[in-house]
Amino acid sequence: MQKKFRQLVEEVRACRLCEEHLDHEPRPILQVHPRARVLIAGQAPGRRVHESGIPFDDPSGDRLRDWMGIDRKQFYDPAQVAILPMGFCYPGTGKSGDLPPRPECAPAWRQPLLESMPDVRLTLVIGQYAQEYHLGRERKKSLTETVKAWREFEDRIPLPHPSPRNNIWLRKNPWFEEEVIPQLRSRVRRLLGG
Repeated sequence: MQKKFRQLVEEVRACRLCEEHLDHEPRPILQVHPRARVLIAGQAPGRRVHESGIPFDDPSGDRLRDWMGIDRKQFYDPAQVAILPMGFCYPGTGKSGDLPPRPECAPAWRQPLLESMPDVRLTLVIGQYAQEYHLGRERKKSLTETVKAWREFEDRIPLPHPSPRNNIWLRKNPWFEEEVIPQLRSRVRRLLGG
């Protein structure tokens, strides 16, 4: 199984499905391991992550690690935390921020990668594109309503994007840091120790 897994990851890292739609070289960025216990299902890498090649290597990652209650060492241990965005490559910039994840990635790679990580016990579902995929009909009318209903999703916790762009959302929704974050930290601690 390990050889098959390594081959799958090599194929993903060599993927060029979205190349004609990008104004830069594709650089698939993900972190996966067959023994990972926590999965971060995100959107797509930003420009800074595209440049470094390290997922969540930006202020969003700092906030996400704080929400989870873990340090960089634990966060970047693929045997503990898998990071699988909806689009593996930086999609580029639009009028009001980064463009949505490219639609080619999920149909091509998501299911085989998810199936290769049977030990995942908790999925952090970040943002509307990941929530659409991982929650499907269970998600609510808005991201805010979906995050408010976090108790309904058992092994998945819907989250807003941890980007500093969401500071206004966080100020308008203090219940998130009061209710969701302590539970998130507790569940991550139970799964990963520490």
